[in-house]
Amino acid sequence: MNESGRLRVLLADDQPLLRMGFRLILEGEDGLEVVGEASDGADAVRQVRRLDPDVVLMDVRMPTLDGIEATRAITGSGSRARIIILTTFDLDEYAFAGLQAGASAFLLKDVAPAELVQAVRVVASGDAVVAPRVTQRLLDMYVRGTGPAAAPDGPGRVAPPVAPAPRDPLLEDLTPRETEMLEAMSEGLSNAEIAHRYFLSEATVKTHVRRILTKLHLRDRVQAVVYAYETGLVTPSNPDY
Repeated sequence: MNESGRLRVLLADDQPLLRMGFRLILEGEDGLEVVGEASDGADAVRQVRRLDPDVVLMDVRMPTLDGIEATRAITGSGSRARIIILTTFDLDEYAFAGLQAGASAFLLKDVAPAELVQAVRVVASGDAVVAPRVTQRLLDMYVRGTGPAAAPDGPGRVAPPVAPAPRDPLLEDLTPRETEMLEAMSEGLSNAEIAHRYFLSEATVKTHVRRILTKLHLRDRVQAVVYAYETGLVTPSNPDY
């Protein structure tokens, strides 16, 4: 966010008409500013470095460098930019690959204008956008390997592990209450819902969330959910809902 308090957005997509449409939607809203456009992943990485946006709308399939690798490069550089992956199908294997690479959310390309604007605002605040049920279905499919067996390796794709990684020693740094909070976050609960469940104030929940992210070296709540599943702290529930 710049000195004027406006959220700065970078558009990365190889389709000029789609970039134009997103620009018209976002710039029609108070407090949002499109600071640049990129037509491939390599250019997106360069422009993030140069423009320092708050949020990047990142297409997956782009020339030169795909959106997954571009996301990995941006998050790995220590950039503060939050990335929203744009996909065509809600359970596309690219969606989870994007979350693994460090994206904060994913949206369908045909998202409604109001949902797009809300997503940008929510991601900039550090909260999740991926709907809880969709998040859990993605994790069931791609973390536990219960989804399409033919999710092949290739540019921007991941071969899902069939077993959780060994328990991360960092989990031992969490207090019992923080572990409860992380498990609740992994269910897709909001701060208000967590507060109601544990008879806490929202401010207290927010404090716990910040401490969890700091202790586990995570960027945001979505990364916390991915972490909880990958380390085996949380087990996928019924994949058929």
